[in-house]
Amino acid sequence: MESALTEDAETTIGRRDWYKRPFDLAVLVVVHVALSPVFLLLWTLVPLAIWLEDRGPVFYTQLRVGRGGRVFRLFKFRSMVPNAESLTGPVWAADDDPRVTRVGRFLRARALDELPQVINMWKGDLSLVGPRPERPELADEFARETPGFVRRLDLRPGLTGLAQVRGRYATRPKDKLRYDTIYMKKMSPWLDVKLLFMSVVVTLRAGWQAAGDGGR
Repeated sequence: MESALTEDAETTIGRRDWYKRPFDLAVLVVVHVALSPVFLLLWTLVPLAIWLEDRGPVFYTQLRVGRGGRVFRLFKFRSMVPNAESLTGPVWAADDDPRVTRVGRFLRARALDELPQVINMWKGDLSLVGPRPERPELADEFARETPGFVRRLDLRPGLTGLAQVRGRYATRPKDKLRYDTIYMKKMSPWLDVKLLFMSVVVTLRAGWQAAGDGGR
């Protein structure tokens, strides 16, 4: 996908997102220092649970479209059966996707499958808050079907965002664009802190609901 950044858009976004990289690095350092025992436990137990279920790979990588149309490799814990797309090809994941494993369902309900994306954040591929990056094939499809969808590429993608807080796992492209456009117009350090806090609340609530439903 070609870059979506015009010179004017890049200048405007650049003036308003000056804080993003220092903010991301500061939060990453503080969180990893403060919660180092928790991270150590997660990085031990989650890979073990994934491997024990089906002896398949622990990690899963996908190509995603980042700022300006640059493609990068996104890291995740595997939550689907191995080679899940061998028959279907790249498709948009649904809320009750049958390809998701039991461990994967547990991880997704608590957003633990996203943990390896801290690697992408350290590298600068991702910000903590911003539009979620799409796969190249799906990004092209959404751009054809949803006018203006490519504007999301004017900003570095994020681990979470307004669309994830206000929407659902399978929020439609036109709604993602609406939420992400609102964020890009109003973004600030305070809004990022608020969205990070809200993301934690949403994730915990989803985890409690999944536990109450017996992980179904």
